[in-house]
Amino acid sequence: MSSPKAKTGVSSKPRQVDWYDTPRYYDLVFDEDTALEGFFLEQAHQLYGSSRGRRCLEPACGSGRLVVEMARREWKVSGNDISKPMLAYARARLKEENLKARLLHGDMCELGLKGRFDLAHCLVSTFKYLDTESKARQHFTRIADLLVPGGIYCLGMHLTNYSRTKYERERWVVEEGATHVTCNIQAWPPLAKERKERMRSRMRIEENGSEHTQETNWWFRTYNGDQLRRTIAQEKRLELVAVHDFQYDLNRTVELDGGFDVLLVLRRKPDHA
Repeated sequence: MSSPKAKTGVSSKPRQVDWYDTPRYYDLVFDEDTALEGFFLEQAHQLYGSSRGRRCLEPACGSGRLVVEMARREWKVSGNDISKPMLAYARARLKEENLKARLLHGDMCELGLKGRFDLAHCLVSTFKYLDTESKARQHFTRIADLLVPGGIYCLGMHLTNYSRTKYERERWVVEEGATHVTCNIQAWPPLAKERKERMRSRMRIEENGSEHTQETNWWFRTYNGDQLRRTIAQEKRLELVAVHDFQYDLNRTVELDGGFDVLLVLRRKPDHA
């Protein structure tokens, strides 16, 4: 790789960009575990679900990496997302692979989809964009509406340690052809009273002999294990049946109160329960 001095178009100040408006770079960062996640979802459906249909729902489906993965696995896939650039990218990926899925524009609370589903999933902390308890409860209500009895919802997120006083950082470095992306995500110490934490992503993109850095800032709602458990408990049709982590190992469960990254498996109770 050539040195930064040899490149053109280098900017010292990051561009302020919604990273959902650049779906290809976002997709590159998070694509590494896609096949493993697809395998986990199928196996979790077999292990924890009692429905045997193959109808799959992904709220906040983003760039479509898991939409495509589950369609490859011959699931009948539906999804929604609030980002139109992300949806356009997902539809293009489906077309390129000659796959089909039903994708709609909308947010995670309304989920304006018709039909019932055997499996739903949202794996990468997107749930934490719902910034009030009312929105979080509305989301779980719609998930319960859309799951068949015995259907499962796999929900992944990072929990919050309210005693934390230092920044937390994660870093990814990925390449595809002539494109090199370095992504750094930083979380500020949480504001316990307000139930929120400031987040920032910075992506350095090197492509076609040029380099630029783009930055996105946002706020997440925070949850520790007890807070998440109480929110879920408001939707009486859903039961928590297992907690895993981002290793996607079905042979290993974790405690909801003891981990940083958690992957919850919620199941829709029978209608008579």
